[in-house]
Amino acid sequence: MPARPGLPKRVRLVDVGPRDGLQNEKGVVPTDVKVALIEALADAGLPSIEATSFVSPKWVPQMGDAADVMARVRRRPGVTYAVLVPNLKGFEGALAAKADEVVVFGAASEAFSQRNINCSIAESIERFRPVARAALDAGMRVRGAISCCLGCPYQGEVKPEAVGYVAKLMRDIGVQHVGVADTIGVGTPGATQRAMEAALAVFPIGEVSGHFHDTYGMALANLYASLELGIATFDASVAGLGGCPYAKGATGNVATEDVVYLLHGLGIETGIDLAKLRAAGRTISGFLGRPTSSRAAKALDAKEAA
Repeated sequence: MPARPGLPKRVRLVDVGPRDGLQNEKGVVPTDVKVALIEALADAGLPSIEATSFVSPKWVPQMGDAADVMARVRRRPGVTYAVLVPNLKGFEGALAAKADEVVVFGAASEAFSQRNINCSIAESIERFRPVARAALDAGMRVRGAISCCLGCPYQGEVKPEAVGYVAKLMRDIGVQHVGVADTIGVGTPGATQRAMEAALAVFPIGEVSGHFHDTYGMALANLYASLELGIATFDASVAGLGGCPYAKGATGNVATEDVVYLLHGLGIETGIDLAKLRAAGRTISGFLGRPTSSRAAKALDAKEAA
């Protein structure tokens, strides 16, 4: 089935489950389990995987095995293995681990930035300048993630102008691609399009992506609204892994299985085998001792079991 007119013919998905998902678990997931998940996602056809984060294990013990994870994963040709880095020390870990891409980050909310890292948005982005320069010099790709683009737990509404402001700061330090994130999942389609348009005023359409949480059940609607603008790269998390520590009742990242089901239903190519993806989701959910958060996976599993 051909893609609907006006929508992208192919979409690139970045599975952030191994990093953004498992980082939010209360317990530390064993390295073997993380490695198996990353390899299963690559086998399912994910073109890009956010594998881990080179942060201090003192602050994020769930990611304390980042170097081991990267060393043990069997790399699949053509797959991008990305890592999040908070500073130059984290970048050095990423470089030693031969990551393909580093992810730097900042918020579109001054209140969020001050509350979490005790500095302004501009200061927080400027701190990443040496990281971006070093990564580019090493031939690594630099992606920027902008949190709280559609709402902040401290200040409430976030205006599109704030998204454009952070996008410009990121562009100016060398970031090549920017992700617009609805960190607490409060966004609606109209607000999503306005935030995306603000980022698109700074970056070309191929270098803007969406990252949606499903707290209010709006993630797929917001993703579709982004597709209407021509956005063709999105973050998602297998089995919907990952809560949001800033929003009570948050259900976390939109499930990769649900996104793939939607995209394939629209005739949009992803290169992903949904059956293999569901199997990866079942395995990690089983290990964590809870059902998948993917509605499509639950429905398809029930249908096959009937």
